[in-house]
Amino acid sequence: MALSKQERRERIRFRIRKTVSGTEQRPRLAVFRSNKEIYAQLIDDVSGKTITAASSRDKGIDVSKVNKSEAAKMVGKAIAEKAVKAGVEAVTFDRGGYLYHGRVKSLAEGAREGGLKF
Repeated sequence: MALSKQERRERIRFRIRKTVSGTEQRPRLAVFRSNKEIYAQLIDDVSGKTITAASSRDKGIDVSKVNKSEAAKMVGKAIAEKAVKAGVEAVTFDRGGYLYHGRVKSLAEGAREGGLKF
């Protein structure tokens, strides 16, 4: 029985979530990637709250003139900027079942450039 792409990703995501968890001092940087957009959230799993979020749909991020990887890098820098304002320097990265490649990798590099450590 062959798994669909979505089922395969869900299995990988659950396997990652068994080990990756966020705290108030070191929240989880969760990534969601749709066909057009990319989203990132800083989540405190202990209290179950989202600290801050950024996406390629935000008003401050103009993605009309760049490709999707460059847009992901801009989102990474934006989430890092918001995290630093919220007093967060270190995060655990949750790739959400996606391969660490392409847009997910660009977002992570942008977040590192913005000052996050993981």
